Amino acid sequence: MIRKLSELVEIAKSKRKRRIAVAAAGDYDVLEALKNADENGIVEPVLVGEKAKIEKICRDIKFDISKYDIIDIEDKFEASLQASQLIRDGHAEILMKGLVSTGYLMKAVLDKEHGLRKGAIISHVALFESPYYHKLLGITDAAMNVAPSFEDKIGLINNAVEVFHKLGEPNPKVAVVGAVETVNQRMESTMHAATLSMMNKRQQIKGCTIDGPLALDNAVSKKAAEVKNIDSEVAGNVDIVVAPDINGANFLYKSLNFLGGATTAAVIMGAKVPIVLTSRADSEKSKFLSISLAAAIG
Repeated sequence: MIRKLSELVEIAKSKRKRRIAVAAAGDYDVLEALKNADENGIVEPVLVGEKAKIEKICRDIKFDISKYDIIDIEDKFEASLQASQLIRDGHAEILMKGLVSTGYLMKAVLDKEHGLRKGAIISHVALFESPYYHKLLGITDAAMNVAPSFEDKIGLINNAVEVFHKLGEPNPKVAVVGAVETVNQRMESTMHAATLSMMNKRQQIKGCTIDGPLALDNAVSKKAAEVKNIDSEVAGNVDIVVAPDINGANFLYKSLNFLGGATTAAVIMGAKVPIVLTSRADSEKSKFLSISLAAAIG
């Protein structure tokens, strides 16, 4: 398993170039990230959106797109539909969100005629490189599933585990986290965690090792786990954190980025191709690393 997000770039560069369809591509950070990915030989963009705006931004950032296709569509939802259709028609292998709301893009992805749904659930998987943790940390789901059911959480785990498998970790350690590390019938998330852990022990969820419920400190700190007498191969060495809902995952995502000094790359899994869907507040570096992640696992 890779230890640094920069290794994603090297993996992506070792593969052939992937065509990436960008919905509503007229965004400075997105086009800067694509320029970087293009210069590294990772992707070949197909830019869908307002052509005049895209061309102006590319002139401003000195990104030569003369050899690439631009599909001139001003409406952001129509641009999202067209980008999804490019995937369906085999003209692109990665989908990326530009200057369009997540709602519009995912409506296009889930569209019955143009859509890209593949698995039981589509979910967001983020990888973090933190100066305070000894390896990459995966978090799900900070962007897509608001209040995942028990069945949804099985899908979240499977999608996140697939990312880790493709990056070279055959048995990622999964912590199903919450406010406490004990089972409490009044806290549904702890009941979910305990059942998921038992299903894993009985080989009903495979390809990983699951433990829960765990509080976040137990999941990432061996010392915290020892203080609370928690004997677990996941505690203190977790690869994937499964949050109880989007609030918990999103708070953790943004806390790591804006308070914890972490760097992140993220991808949407469960569709026919990886989808690069980053926050508008994410840096150009994060967007570039997310493109690299999608190319590395695609």
